[in-house]
Amino acid sequence: MVKTLQNKGLQVFVLIMGILITSCKQDVKQEVFTEDVEPTGYYIEPYRSQYHFTPEEKWMNDPNGLVYNDGVYHLFYQYYPDSTVWGPMHWGHAVSKDMMKWKHKPVALFPDEHGFIFSGSAVMDHNNTSGFGTEDKTAMVAIFTYHDMAGEQAGNKDFQTQGIAYSLDNGDSWTKYEGNPVIGNTGIKDFRDPKVFWNDKAETWTMLLVAGDHLQIWNSPNLKEWEKVSEFGKEQGAHGGVWECPDLFPLKIEGTDEVKWVLLISINPGAPNGGSGTQYFIGDFDGETFTSDQVEHKWIDLGRDNYAGVTYNDAPNDERVFIGWMSNWDYARDTPTDKWRSAMTVPRELTLRKVNDDVLLYNYPLKSFERHVAMAYPESVLEILPTRKRIMPLKYGNQSKIQFTLSVPNAQMYFRNKNGDSVSIDVDRDKKVVTFDRRKSGKLDFSEKFAPGVQQMKIPNIPDGPIEIMMLLDHSSLELFINEGQYVMTNQIFPNEFFRALTIVNNSENELKIEDFTEHKVERVWD
Repeated sequence: MVKTLQNKGLQVFVLIMGILITSCKQDVKQEVFTEDVEPTGYYIEPYRSQYHFTPEEKWMNDPNGLVYNDGVYHLFYQYYPDSTVWGPMHWGHAVSKDMMKWKHKPVALFPDEHGFIFSGSAVMDHNNTSGFGTEDKTAMVAIFTYHDMAGEQAGNKDFQTQGIAYSLDNGDSWTKYEGNPVIGNTGIKDFRDPKVFWNDKAETWTMLLVAGDHLQIWNSPNLKEWEKVSEFGKEQGAHGGVWECPDLFPLKIEGTDEVKWVLLISINPGAPNGGSGTQYFIGDFDGETFTSDQVEHKWIDLGRDNYAGVTYNDAPNDERVFIGWMSNWDYARDTPTDKWRSAMTVPRELTLRKVNDDVLLYNYPLKSFERHVAMAYPESVLEILPTRKRIMPLKYGNQSKIQFTLSVPNAQMYFRNKNGDSVSIDVDRDKKVVTFDRRKSGKLDFSEKFAPGVQQMKIPNIPDGPIEIMMLLDHSSLELFINEGQYVMTNQIFPNEFFRALTIVNNSENELKIEDFTEHKVERVWD
């Protein structure tokens, strides 16, 4: 009996025919025999991610309060501890030394008389501007949105305000500020998601707040008293839905001394492939006002399952580290997991690069991710004739990193299992588009919005010559990175069993060369 995806024990593969030979002049069928062992231990539920962050149980959505302090990365997140469906929001909490192996901590923030605890951010108040710290303890300060559900249900528009809390034990316990809320509401229906950072230009704290269809920027000397200084976005960017989860930070354009500021804005609905997505703007920030002459809509990820992502405050070596919620509000409440719901993307480093006179935001897995992978296959060079294909058996199935380069303009790649489930990715550099098809990827009946059609990603700046492909396949997700994160698609999948092979089809008139093909096992990061 073939075990389903969820049986994650030892999988012993006997390869009957030779694999990864140096050339292939015809279609080759390769069989894989498996022996599955019943899994035991922690985190082995159906579709449980093995190297992406998930809560132990219950509902999770947006990452919040990403802050680094004293060798520890803190991940707070929207959390409802009483159900796997969204409800009264709390802040969950986890910590890590490398953002791969996480330790769960007790719930950090609970609803109070002001409302639920919606999304926000956290900072280390090293100069004790707030007065919350002591002589020997630096205050970690959380800034968040209060959501008054009773006010919303009564038809009011001022049901969202901003509050703060502080911790003197590195996030283990929290005290709400007695003067909450620190920013009231003058009648803006969607007024939330404060992202706060220390502003070197103005020598003050800066807060980004979304206000329905645009961004507000506020400054404060002490995290308690705030003044609005500017607005952005009423006439710029995509406006198919409500703006959410802003972030603003400087990055140097690689290979130059030029620094630009990057603004992230999540939007729901209104993403190019439906539902939730995150756009970005490249511009300048003078300490009070953000400006951008960008006309084109730019998106950090063109898949359907990367939303509400923000970056770490105080990350070492000035790294700009991004984590997103790996879901979409079109179907987030309905995905087929029982004990928990939702995962985060792998942590990604953000960089700016100039390509064909355009400045693009790249996002790619952190170098620390490589500490958790092991080589499965040696590096190889494969050749595929026009209209032919090559079947690459996968030793580690849905817990792997797959990486290679493609030399031809057009190629199709698809995963398939014995159940007939498949995921297809087409690269067409002639038309400058990549498509992602999960319409036969496994369980789909939980939502008609999950896979209504084929996703498309335009690749106008793709360079000539070979392109690098990296795919991170976990038990219920597939993250696609092209050219070190120049173009990215993140998608959930729920196959009925492991994918056992990757097929690569040459849709070009020229011979297809595949260089440096490797499959890596990604270590399980949960103890």
